[in-house]
Amino acid sequence: MKNPFRLPWHRPAGHEALRETKAASGFIAIAHEGRAHWTGRSYVALAREGFMRNPVAHRAVRLISEAAANVPLLAYEGTQERSDHPVLALLARPNGRMGGHDFLETLYGHLLLSGNAYVDAAEIGGAVRELHLLRPDRIRILEGRDGWPEAYEYRVGSLVRRITAGEEGLLHLRLFHPLDDHLGFPPLAAAQMALDLSNAAATWNKALLDNSARPSGALVYQPKEGGNLSADQYDRLKTELDEGYSGPMRAGRPLLLEGGLDWKAMGLSPKDMDFVEAKNGAARDIALAFGVPPMLIGIPGDNTYANYQEANRAFYRLTVLPMIFRTATALSGWLSGRFGETVKLVPDLDQVTGLTGERSEVWARMKEADFLTDEEKRQAVGY
Repeated sequence: MKNPFRLPWHRPAGHEALRETKAASGFIAIAHEGRAHWTGRSYVALAREGFMRNPVAHRAVRLISEAAANVPLLAYEGTQERSDHPVLALLARPNGRMGGHDFLETLYGHLLLSGNAYVDAAEIGGAVRELHLLRPDRIRILEGRDGWPEAYEYRVGSLVRRITAGEEGLLHLRLFHPLDDHLGFPPLAAAQMALDLSNAAATWNKALLDNSARPSGALVYQPKEGGNLSADQYDRLKTELDEGYSGPMRAGRPLLLEGGLDWKAMGLSPKDMDFVEAKNGAARDIALAFGVPPMLIGIPGDNTYANYQEANRAFYRLTVLPMIFRTATALSGWLSGRFGETVKLVPDLDQVTGLTGERSEVWARMKEADFLTDEEKRQAVGY
């Protein structure tokens, strides 16, 4: 019995899409079923097809994670800044394998590709000594009777480790997901169709170049005395085409045709084969899902910002800083319980190069505000 809920792109394993037909008129055609294939939304699938195969997704993830990791964090106890707080020392060197920048860059990368990031703390003598990131695809959430996470199961090969949830357990950061109570939604999943379109266009163009940059054609059998190819003649012709004229090493080789055979090239107009615009449109959708202005990635068209500086400022204000504040707030609450004292982590906006022009404008306005005292001016600009 057929599954009524099976979607068109759900094809059983081993099913061949290639369909060969022989028409009564002597026309030989080789056609493919027009069914779409979509990348899965798992962390492994998005990481492999997006970050590791698609240059736009790769650059967008690197751009956001590196920019966010470069913004230093400040520690406050109440309203007093503590430059010597042990939390800052821990974040500067989370563990023996990673520095502070590498740690935060990987954390933001997990959030962008998975929608989830997991931080584990290693304690020695009751004090937190190291912080470690756990790969999202190795984590399984164990729910309690009330439906809330009770513990996390971390699996590496045959090794399984159970970690408790809550303030004393694993820190789970996640992006908003409208249909899941426990897991986050990755931005790249929203651009899944654009990602597959971009990768498919690149694969098509590569295959076209391997075929001497020419589309396929058809062999037409029209003998003077009429009739069709026999089964043996058809199989022999198909074998000769596969072995003698397929692949990049045989591109451009002329066909040797016997009597009654004629080659008809199937060409498409540049308008029909405008893969450049299709790739640029898909690239813009991928950049949109991540919140990166296309101008910063070098995508032509739809540059809604007047200049590069304005696009860079919008990138920091609308994409980078919200992710930093989200992460800093989660780390503050989790580490406060670990250290037994309230600590608040905030980004040092004075060190954000993308906001230099904006900061200069604020200082200029404060300088001209004669009705404010020096102390009030310092408070207004964040000092």
